Amino acid sequence: MTETESTERGATVPDFQNPVAGFGVTFKAMFKKRLTEQYPEEKKPTAPRFHGRHQLNRHPDGLEKCIGCELCAWACPADAIYVEGADNTDEERYSPGERYGRVYQINYLRCILCGLCVEACPTRALTMTNEYELADRSRESLIYTKEELLAGLTETMVDTPHAIFPGMTEKDYYNGLVTGAAPGTVRQAAVSQGERPEDEGVSA
Repeated sequence: MTETESTERGATVPDFQNPVAGFGVTFKAMFKKRLTEQYPEEKKPTAPRFHGRHQLNRHPDGLEKCIGCELCAWACPADAIYVEGADNTDEERYSPGERYGRVYQINYLRCILCGLCVEACPTRALTMTNEYELADRSRESLIYTKEELLAGLTETMVDTPHAIFPGMTEKDYYNGLVTGAAPGTVRQAAVSQGERPEDEGVSA
């Protein structure tokens, strides 16, 4: 840009002074205090609504909220989610409704953490946590399965599969009327996963 062009655009600084002004910014930054974060020893807290790793939520009694509808997979712009639904039975129940997510995978090599899958979920089964450390050493380990995404158990929960709370319906679950597992609730045998009713810790 010539001095004439600079003047026409409203600039009053001659061309030869432009590099000087640029170096001035550099010299000012050289004497400022540097901000160094001691990561990973000291982790910077994230915002409350930070979009981090996903989590599949449970009802207060331990049954899963995911109903295998696949709406999250349809909403994903990066095609990072894979879901396979299956039918619940009285002998092997994972969610209060008719269906549950038998297979659930999120490929974090594709995921852009946009949160559209969370918005699409009709049961609030899928939310996003504040966990952002997703780096790993292999591609396979960055494909998270249902077991890795499923929320942990609390004192009021029994691991799935197990029977629905006596006298309650699917609607009661989503209205918040179930606050914990019914007394005497035991885990059923996950026959679809190769377990047998006689295995220790489960009942038919």
